[in-house]
Amino acid sequence: MEKNPQVIFSWRAPLRPYKKRSNLIIRFYLGIALLLSAIMFFFGDRILIIPIWALVFLFYVLTVTPPPEVENKITTFGIDAAGVTMRWEILSHFYFGQRFGFYTLTIVSQPPYFYHAYLVVPNKDDKDRLVQILSQHLLYQEKPQKTLTDKMLDLLSKLIPDEKEEETQVVLQKLEKASL
Repeated sequence: MEKNPQVIFSWRAPLRPYKKRSNLIIRFYLGIALLLSAIMFFFGDRILIIPIWALVFLFYVLTVTPPPEVENKITTFGIDAAGVTMRWEILSHFYFGQRFGFYTLTIVSQPPYFYHAYLVVPNKDDKDRLVQILSQHLLYQEKPQKTLTDKMLDLLSKLIPDEKEEETQVVLQKLEKASL
């Protein structure tokens, strides 16, 4: 296969950060949805039950199904992310985050739209290489300004229980039963 001379760097990664969750997390989602549905039912806002269960379905689908693996490319013209091409002229800056053990590259477009493209970077070597390449074309923000949506997502992710804590509690309970 012939190598494209316009491709500067390419990598394969999942479409979104993914971590296989246990049934405990799904039960947590269901419990919260039942509680909110009961509150909405008794206060008379029954129409709000539909979006609650739509969100539960979305959480369930994103939790159970792993994302497909896509190819991302940096070319001389811009960035090709999962088949969508963004030219350098419309891009403003980039920064990195971390979720579920993956580095996430966020690329932000120019005003007035501020379109965000989120790319998964599988390892630290690729992250370092991307910083070198992208910083030649875009502004690199080590500590980005978080939007209201980003702040709400961070708060929401802190409320969701971590499986490691639950697994530790289960192991401790088993050890206590074994010692009795």
